[in-house]
Amino acid sequence: MGYARAGFEVVGVDIKPQPHYPFEFVHDDALTWLDDPWLREKFNAIHASPPCQAFTFAKVFQGNEHPDLLTPTRELLEQTGLPWVIENVPGAPMRKDLILCGTQFGLEADGFEVRRHRWFEFSDPQMAPLVPPCWHRLPPIYGSGHSQDKPHKTKYGFCGAATCKKAMDVEWMNRGEQQEAIPPAYTELIGHQLLQHIRAEAVA
Repeated sequence: MGYARAGFEVVGVDIKPQPHYPFEFVHDDALTWLDDPWLREKFNAIHASPPCQAFTFAKVFQGNEHPDLLTPTRELLEQTGLPWVIENVPGAPMRKDLILCGTQFGLEADGFEVRRHRWFEFSDPQMAPLVPPCWHRLPPIYGSGHSQDKPHKTKYGFCGAATCKKAMDVEWMNRGEQQEAIPPAYTELIGHQLLQHIRAEAVA
C-alpha cells in the first residue's frame, strides 16, 4: 500500500494465498519469479520481505527451525540489476541501511503507539532516506493485539486488535495478516526515494 501511495503500480507475489491483498496478486514462489530473466523488462524496482521466522526472538522460545530465505533472495535480487529493497526484523543477516519504527511517523491510536522496528537494506545504500530517531512515549503495540476489539491495557502494552489495525493504518487486514505486516508509512517513505532514484537514472 505504501508503494502505491508513493506512485508505483504494485504486483505482489507470495507462495501462500493472500485473499485480502488490495493489488494485483500472483500466487507463486517469489524465488522462482526472481530467477526469471524477463523480470527486468516488466518492473522498475523490487521490494522483498523474506519470511522472518528464522531471525525472530520468538524462535528462541518456540525452538522451531526455519530456513534462511533472506540470503538466496538477496543473491537473486542482485542478479536482476534492478533497484531493490529487502525488509526484515532486527537481528536478520543484512545491512542496516535504514531502521524504521512507527513512532517516527506518529503512528498511534487509543493511547498506544506502534513500535514495529524493521531493518531495510537497499541495492544502493545511498538510496536510504534520512529519518529522525524513534521516540517512545506511549504504551507500545508490539504484536497483533488483544483478542478483544476493546483496547485492553496490560503491563506489556498490548491492546485491542482493532486499535492495532487503526494505528498501523491496515484496516483491510485480518489479525494474522496485520501481525506480519509493516505499516504502509514505511514503504511510502521508501517508495518516494525509489522513484527519485529511478527518474534520476532515466535522465542519466
